[in-house]
Amino acid sequence: MELRQLEYFQMVAKTNNITRAAEQLHVSQSTVTLAIQKLEDELGVLLFDRSQKHLLLTAEGQVFVQKVSDSLNLLQDGVAEINDYLQLKKGTLKVGVPPMIGSYLFPEILAGFKKYYPNLELSIVEEGSFDIRQLLEKGELDIGIVNLYQPSPLLETLPISKEQIVACLPLNHALSGQATISLREIKDEPFILFKEGAYNRLILLEECKKHGFLPNILLSSDQIETMKGLVEKGVGICFLIEAIARKGQNYLVIPLADPLYLDFGLAWKKDKYLSMAAQAFINFITKLIPAYANG
Repeated sequence: MELRQLEYFQMVAKTNNITRAAEQLHVSQSTVTLAIQKLEDELGVLLFDRSQKHLLLTAEGQVFVQKVSDSLNLLQDGVAEINDYLQLKKGTLKVGVPPMIGSYLFPEILAGFKKYYPNLELSIVEEGSFDIRQLLEKGELDIGIVNLYQPSPLLETLPISKEQIVACLPLNHALSGQATISLREIKDEPFILFKEGAYNRLILLEECKKHGFLPNILLSSDQIETMKGLVEKGVGICFLIEAIARKGQNYLVIPLADPLYLDFGLAWKKDKYLSMAAQAFINFITKLIPAYANG
């Protein structure tokens, strides 16, 4: 039994027609016919019912085509994996990054990774953490940095860092002298939050609900500099992770009395083949984790 025979059989099963199968395979009809006949002779069963206008799989053929498809898929995965060993210095890795991580954590990660693998291209998709999870689950991203709040059963995760959420207030705010603030103290203030799908927003809304109020949401945005600028102008209050908030100098940064945290981690789809590039990225992040854990 030859690999070529299995490929020809699979194509005839897909097209239900030897002529179309031959066209797809770029071989003659007689070549496909002979390959199928030899396969049937070797197995001792008929794989196709030839009594109809179109070829139809027999019961034995239906069982065999599934096994053949599984085997050919495994073979293709094996070839792809071997090629990765040979071409680690080539290829593209599609990575999802949330806005806050994109402006704070990821530039350092990107610079370090490119230093070790200068010929690997990172294709960055900047979306909210919830959207990145969905793209990972669909197999549309190789890897992503996500918020680990409410983990997905379809994803493998590797914790990276824990970040505290702080309030950003205008410089002349009445609460400027306080070391911490409660959400109750600012419940009537206009809030500037991230857009729907951001876990920063979800966590804050849940915390407001615990304190018995729904916030007055003035604006929703994924643009961190826009949010900071509105705070500076006294338009409202926003909530950012501390490492990003501290980069601004024209507004107040005050921790919440009941601290809120965001846990970030690397994520990839379970049971999905990881390219050598993806594995290299995971290994690189694993080595960086102690540094992030220590601040």
